[in-house]
Amino acid sequence: QVQLVESGGGLVQAGGSLRLSCAASGGIFSIYAMGWDRQAPGKQRELVAIITSGGVTNYADSVKGRFTISRDNAKSTVYLQMNSLKPEDTAVYYCRQYRASSYWGQGTQVTVSS
Repeated sequence: QVQLVESGGGLVQAGGSLRLSCAASGGIFSIYAMGWDRQAPGKQRELVAIITSGGVTNYADSVKGRFTISRDNAKSTVYLQMNSLKPEDTAVYYCRQYRASSYWGQGTQVTVSS
């Protein structure tokens, strides 16, 4: 059974930084692409970043240069380092594991104050 548990969200001022973590269990972590999605109030969920099993990364245009996704296969954990945060980054952030069907965690709230 797949379980994804996010942590690291919180309240931060604009310009600040946060690091999100997602611990995965169930299956062989290293063979799956992992990603982060987010959903702001009243908006659709959107992809933020993705990292393949081989370590190739891709980002939404809105976060390029500010966010960095990484993974530690030994710890079955994926990270999202978020720098230069903006109020528009406020959202619930979800960890995602890409299999034949995707799996998501329960989400962690990130609030950026102006």
